[in-house]
Amino acid sequence: MQANDQILAHRGQGVGAGRGGCAAAMTNAQMSDLASALLLLAAGLVLGLAGRARFDWRWLIVAVLLVALNNVLLSRGYGLLPDWAGGERNWIGKVLALAGTLVVASLPMFGWRRVGLTLAQRPGSLRSALPVASLYCLFFLALALAFPSDAPTREEVAFQLSLPGLEEEPFYRGILLLALDQAFRGRVRLLGVDWGWGAVLSCFAFGLAHALGYSQGALSLDPLTMALTALPSFIAVWLRYRTGSLLLPVLLHNFGNAIGLLV
Repeated sequence: MQANDQILAHRGQGVGAGRGGCAAAMTNAQMSDLASALLLLAAGLVLGLAGRARFDWRWLIVAVLLVALNNVLLSRGYGLLPDWAGGERNWIGKVLALAGTLVVASLPMFGWRRVGLTLAQRPGSLRSALPVASLYCLFFLALALAFPSDAPTREEVAFQLSLPGLEEEPFYRGILLLALDQAFRGRVRLLGVDWGWGAVLSCFAFGLAHALGYSQGALSLDPLTMALTALPSFIAVWLRYRTGSLLLPVLLHNFGNAIGLLV
């Protein structure tokens, strides 16, 4: 599998299991999602128990429930809802997941601006954010040149230029990151922003969503996909913290997904 395909190999970006899909496929998706949620919970509990004074287990439960909700919406209720859009990509699942994220972000305990759903950039932040964004683009451009993809369809280009970043960034670097940051209050100042275990766990969950699978009764983890998703997501987290906005993470996410299809 080519590098770009591995980066994009997220279940929610492909065709969701339909109402007539086989029972095994439905079970595989559900088992993979359950395993991801449980791994996030287990990792969070281990980190939380190691620093109880700054740990709020209730927010960790909220984070795990958010992952579960996102998975249900992304899969169209594991195929219970029809794919009205048709095509090869999961347009409906992505739109439903984005809608769910926006509803959660509207709750008083979250708030749109608090999760980064704002176009306003923190004063002076772009001076340091734009060079980092440029390096991010160069990294994915280099990957695209090193691992060229087959000629894409128009639907594929349109999809990768829009919904992956629009749906995933508000979730993973928005509401999920906020919930995990509330669960883990300890902070370390590094590279001009305050990091906590919430940032690490949100990147961990993002990597699992792309790299963890379940088939033939066993879990599998693709190390390369995990690395190519979880590690660059730290850059997106840094940009979110530094600018106070999800604007750059969304734009860069879609650039990273689509550049391999365009060069």
